[in-house]
Amino acid sequence: MNNVYLDNAATTKVIPEVITEMNKIMDTYYANPSSLHRLGLKAENRLKKARKTICDILKVDPKELIFAGSGTVANNIAIQGAVNHLKKFGNRIITSSTEHKSVLKIFEYLKTQGFEIIYIPVNNKGIVNLDEIKKVINKNTILVSIMAVNNETGSINPINKIAKVINEYDHIYFHVDGVQALGKIPINLQVNKIDLYTISAHKIHGPKGIAALYIKNSVIIDKILQGSNQEQGYYPGTENMPGIIGFSEAVNHLPSLKQINKIYELKNYLAEKIKKEIPDVIINTPLNKRSAPHILNVSFSDIKGEILIHSLESANIYISTGSACSSKKNKISHVIKALNLPTNYQQGSVRFSFSQHNTRKEIKYTFKNLKEKVKNLRKIIGGKK
Repeated sequence: MNNVYLDNAATTKVIPEVITEMNKIMDTYYANPSSLHRLGLKAENRLKKARKTICDILKVDPKELIFAGSGTVANNIAIQGAVNHLKKFGNRIITSSTEHKSVLKIFEYLKTQGFEIIYIPVNNKGIVNLDEIKKVINKNTILVSIMAVNNETGSINPINKIAKVINEYDHIYFHVDGVQALGKIPINLQVNKIDLYTISAHKIHGPKGIAALYIKNSVIIDKILQGSNQEQGYYPGTENMPGIIGFSEAVNHLPSLKQINKIYELKNYLAEKIKKEIPDVIINTPLNKRSAPHILNVSFSDIKGEILIHSLESANIYISTGSACSSKKNKISHVIKALNLPTNYQQGSVRFSFSQHNTRKEIKYTFKNLKEKVKNLRKIIGGKK
C-alpha cells in the first residue's frame, strides 16, 4: 500500500486548494499590503478578506485576530503579553502539567522572572483536574493557560467549567491553546469566555509558518516584540501573505460533521481492534467522543515506541511517539509520565492521528501490520506474544 499517514497531529498534508490559492497570491497579490499604491491596496483587501474568513469561523470580530509565525509564537505573544500587563495585580500563573512544550517553556522562563507557577495535575486520561484549579486559584492569580485538546492523548479539557471558575475573580485572563481543537471540536469563544486563543494552519491542511491569536476586544496585553504596526504591533513585520491566504483557504475546507464522525469511527475501530486482539495494551485516549476525533494514544507493554514506529515505517505506515517537538529526544513524554502508567508501558506509548483523508482500508492495513509487528518485537525482547 502507498503511504498511510497517521501523524496528522504533528502536521497535515497541504491540500491542493490551498496550494492553488497560495500560488495565486505569490503570482498576483505579491505587493506589500502596507504599500500605498494600487497593488498594495489589492493585497491589503485580500488580507482583510482572509482575516474575515477565519474570524467568521471563530465568530469573532476581525479586529480581535492577529496573525503570527507559528502556534509557539502566538502562545508567547499571548502569555508573556498577558502577565507583563497584569503583574501589578499579582504573580501567580496557572497551567497544566501536560501542556504543549511551547506553553511549558514559557512558564519555565516566567518562573525565572519571579512569577509563581502552579501546575495542575491530570487524571489517567490526561484531563485537567477542575477541583485542583479551584484549590489554587486566588486573588493573586493573573493568568490561567489550559489547552483545549491535548496534542498527545486527544483528551478534551473542560474549558467552559474552567472559565466559570476564573470569572469569579477580577484581573485573571484565560488563555487556551486551541491548536489541536480547530476543525475537530466545537469551541465558542464567547460562550466559553476565553480571553486569548491560539490556532495554527498546518494542523488543518494549511501551510506551516502561519498561525493566529484571538485577543478579546476587552483584553489588553503588552507587546513583547518591537517594530512596525502590522498586526496591531503584536507581530510586527511584513505579513506572510501566501501563508495567511493558505490559512484562510484551509479554514474553508475544515471537515464537515459527517467527516468528523468518520474520523471518530476510524479511531474507534482501531482502538477496539487493538483492545480485542493485542494483549497487554493500555488505551490512553478517552473514547466515545470524550476526546477529539483525530488522536489515539496507545501504550504497549515491554516495547519501545520508537522501535515500533520504525517497524511500521517499513510497511509505509507513519505514526509518532507523541509531540513532534519532543519526539527526537527519545525520552518518555511528560504527558505520558503524568498519566501514571506502569513503568513497562511508558516507553511503549505511540500516537495515531487521523484526518478526513484517511480510509477504512488504510486503518485495516495499519492494524494488520501493527498486530504482526508488536508480536514479533515482543518475541525478540523476551518471549511475549
